[in-house]
Amino acid sequence: MPGSVERQPPDCRASQDLDLGLVGNGSFGVLFDARARLVWGCLPAFDGDPAFCALLQPRQDGGFWDIELEGFASSQQAYDRNTAILRTVLRDSDDGAIEITDFAPRWQQHGRFYRPVMLARRVRVLSGSPRIRVRLRPLVDWGARVPEHTWGSNHMRFLLPGMTLRVTTDLPLRVLRDELSIVLDRDLHFVLGPDETLARPVEEFVREAELRTRQYWHEWVRYLSIPAEWQEAVIRSAITLKLCQYEDSGGIIAALTTSIPEAPGTQRNWDYRYCWLRDAAFVVRVLNRLGATRSMEEYIHYIFNLATGDDGDMQPVYGIAYEAELAEEEMPALRGYRGMGPVRRGNLAWVQKQHDTYGAVVLASAQMFFDRRLENPGDEAAFRRLEPLGERAWALHDRPDAGLWEFRGRAEVHTYSSVMCWAACDRLAMIADALRLEDRHRLWRERADAIRTTVLGRGWNEALGHFVDVFDGKRLDASLLLLADLGFIAADDRRFVATVEAIGRTLKRGDGLYRYVAEDDFGVPETSFTICTFWYIDALAAIGRRDEARTLFEGVLERRNHLGLLSEDLAFDTGEPWGNFPQTYSHVGLVMAAMRLSRPWQDFS
Repeated sequence: MPGSVERQPPDCRASQDLDLGLVGNGSFGVLFDARARLVWGCLPAFDGDPAFCALLQPRQDGGFWDIELEGFASSQQAYDRNTAILRTVLRDSDDGAIEITDFAPRWQQHGRFYRPVMLARRVRVLSGSPRIRVRLRPLVDWGARVPEHTWGSNHMRFLLPGMTLRVTTDLPLRVLRDELSIVLDRDLHFVLGPDETLARPVEEFVREAELRTRQYWHEWVRYLSIPAEWQEAVIRSAITLKLCQYEDSGGIIAALTTSIPEAPGTQRNWDYRYCWLRDAAFVVRVLNRLGATRSMEEYIHYIFNLATGDDGDMQPVYGIAYEAELAEEEMPALRGYRGMGPVRRGNLAWVQKQHDTYGAVVLASAQMFFDRRLENPGDEAAFRRLEPLGERAWALHDRPDAGLWEFRGRAEVHTYSSVMCWAACDRLAMIADALRLEDRHRLWRERADAIRTTVLGRGWNEALGHFVDVFDGKRLDASLLLLADLGFIAADDRRFVATVEAIGRTLKRGDGLYRYVAEDDFGVPETSFTICTFWYIDALAAIGRRDEARTLFEGVLERRNHLGLLSEDLAFDTGEPWGNFPQTYSHVGLVMAAMRLSRPWQDFS
């Protein structure tokens, strides 16, 4: 299998728990382990009930879909090149081998995208006479109970909250229902999705769906503006980011999972299946740089449909269907990742004040006013809808908030939040200038300049010789690495160079970076926050330390899992992944750093 990696059985090494592969299509997403076992998937959308929740150890048996190979010995796994189609080869202790193909159908049809809440699987013999057992065991109510189910001539139905799930197959239904062991002597096909009758043989549907899905992804990747180096890593990250956008609304989730802790035994385990406006803005900006502008248009549609009110007030996070309230509660039927509970649904960040949100939304929207490729570029009406966000940024630029890192127990005037308020005013000034709205351009430029003067006066500590995390403070945090990329200060400005160097001395450990080292509501951070390492790499390159940045970048790439995916955090000593998965932030950082560091295409032509 080209590009695959030989794996030992996942039971043999604990760190393989996040050796997971993502399959999805913009409507939903699921995670498979290295043995093609479906262990996580919320239905009917990213924020739904996890019918497949084995990743978080339900207290009763179930929450998975397994194609179990008797006498299992090893596995190989890889994505089909430039697609979201996942292939897994399982080998037994004799000469038996099977191949499992998993994908979520997606293609263009009748002027729109066909992307049903549907998973297709094919199982085929590669060698020998392997015996398999198919175990399809969804759970409902967050792992609390087995769903009611019925079966017919070639399908089974499971009654889930919000949908009836049907599996259609050419495997005899009694073999599936009773989990009988059989010799695999022909290809098997499964379609798991809505309770709708397939109008043609399941084999024919799966074959055509795989072909059309592959064609879709090849065409999408073909038009990406990727860097000359590290193409495979960038393409995989771009596909991953694309799969994290819920296209019904345009919202972009931070990660597919909930409650995977940032470190062993910590209480830092949160539900990331929602749209943080900050995280989503990073995703949009990096996809824009790759030329995938449709995500920006869909996200702006999401932003403009949020019930923000005339005053422009916005929460830092919303549900993917525009929900404002995301009540946080613990789900006792799930033990948690490796038994490390609690498992949480919802996220209290929705009640916090995070003032960088306003700048994030304006930054994500700005390109639509300048990009002539867009069918519906930004106009004065769109600008007027963004202005209330600028008004809030101006009003709040020197007010305390929870900050980028969402501190629950304290509020201060965070330098990064203030810089993002500057970014909101700065970009609005640029947009107004492009639209020839002279009075608005003058107003927003004056406000941006005033905020910048304030930040340079109070966010810079002359005695320490570097920018600090809060106004008149003394500490560092990794968000200060973004000041040059945001255009707030030149990369060769002595103040930015000094700040990057101070962060390297204070926050860097080996090949990773803390986001900060000060104690917070839950103690002292223990793991490397992956995007912070990429921010540091990008900043190193910006200040001229490219060789050092390239070496560090290559080291982080080695810490991706066998499919090229990244979680939120990495252990400093072992590189073991922690935190929710796959994390959009981390893949954004990878793409940004690769584009900064890559040699130009002309060097290869």
